[in-house]
Amino acid sequence: MSQSLTATTSPFGYDTPNDETTITTGDDVQTILDALTDADCRTILEALNEDAAYLTASELSERCDVPLSTTYRKIEKLTDAGMLDEKLRIRRSGKHTSEYGHRVDDVQISVEADSGIELLLSHPSA
Repeated sequence: MSQSLTATTSPFGYDTPNDETTITTGDDVQTILDALTDADCRTILEALNEDAAYLTASELSERCDVPLSTTYRKIEKLTDAGMLDEKLRIRRSGKHTSEYGHRVDDVQISVEADSGIELLLSHPSA
């Protein structure tokens, strides 16, 4: 039997999964866009979208046909961008492992005359 503890804070300060967040800070916008333009990152997001479940790095590596070391780097990139939620799968054997799921359902990009590029992030329902 496994139990999970949830990490609830994003690098951009949104904690509630049932809302939308607007990102306007240039560095934060760039971090998210960098993750979304990375083919392996998109493959990981698509794999997580298939069954809306939390998967470990090993499971993602296998499903995405991406080397495990690359998978860890891409997971870190997506987590830094606030795109993934991380939970700890606790096992009685003591071999705890992290598992990852979507933190963002949708990203909308707009270019505003006064503020530049804005991203609207929609978070999944609980």
